[in-house]
Amino acid sequence: MSQPPKEVIKFEVNGRTVEVAVRPYDVLLDVLRNELDLIGTKRGCDQGSCGCCAIHMDGRPVLSCLTLAKWAAGKKITTIEGLANPEPHPLQTAFETCGATQCGFCTPGFIMSAKALLDRNAEPDEATIKEHISGNVCRCTGYLQIVEAVQKASEELLEKDRPHDASVVERNRQTHPAGR
Repeated sequence: MSQPPKEVIKFEVNGRTVEVAVRPYDVLLDVLRNELDLIGTKRGCDQGSCGCCAIHMDGRPVLSCLTLAKWAAGKKITTIEGLANPEPHPLQTAFETCGATQCGFCTPGFIMSAKALLDRNAEPDEATIKEHISGNVCRCTGYLQIVEAVQKASEELLEKDRPHDASVVERNRQTHPAGR
């Protein structure tokens, strides 16, 4: 029995343009791991129920084990490797400092899911975080440290966005003299 012909697709992954030949039934997870050597994205259940394979496609979280590779054509893909640019993302460091990694297998999926949340909601409460990560499964941590890590990263990201520069403070005083 002959194999279906491969189709060459072009897309952006972690800021670089790639061309890959894929079969009609190839899933993006396999292409990322086997063709592009991006092994941070993990294979868990192959059914879309564990979240280990979460990535971003055009800024939206998707499960790469359920996403046909050909659907990536013309899209922007971000994997866990793409978050460190060049320094680790605050979520990556928060997961480490809060002890949210344990064995680490599910960590990339949790971080990608949490990043999608923080991109939409910079200051989520605990209930929102728990709801948002409910599609991810961890057998080690009990989730408390994961929620703490997302809260810590949120605080760090908000702190980075606040002006600390004296010139900004002075400019605000000049713009709003009544506040003196």
